[in-house]
Amino acid sequence: MAGPDVRQMKAMAELYRADKDIPYETIHAVEGAKEQGDLTLKVLMVTKDFVMLKAKRGKGLIDPVHQHPDHESVAMLVYGKLKMKIGDKEFIAEAGDVWRHPPGVPHVSEALEECVQIEIKSPATKTWS
Repeated sequence: MAGPDVRQMKAMAELYRADKDIPYETIHAVEGAKEQGDLTLKVLMVTKDFVMLKAKRGKGLIDPVHQHPDHESVAMLVYGKLKMKIGDKEFIAEAGDVWRHPPGVPHVSEALEECVQIEIKSPATKTWS
């Protein structure tokens, strides 16, 4: 795994970005764990303190067990249904539900339906490829 200095994202100069102008990128792995299904991601905004992402998960996508050693994430499900395990706790998330991934805590998820989530990582850390 690359050191935190390589993973740290540079703050954007923009104060406003239109969603329609931000391209999705296909994600193949998170924290080195290969995605099992369709995952696309938009980097909505990056500041010196956080990155805000929009993730679209195809139905059946399994985001394999991984953990984030150098940052915390909070997320909200915009639509869809997501089965997840964070540490030893299991949840079924539906639209409007929120959760967090503390640093170093293993987590896994499965998209029970097509899903879109908004996620904020602090500090601004790139974990995907």
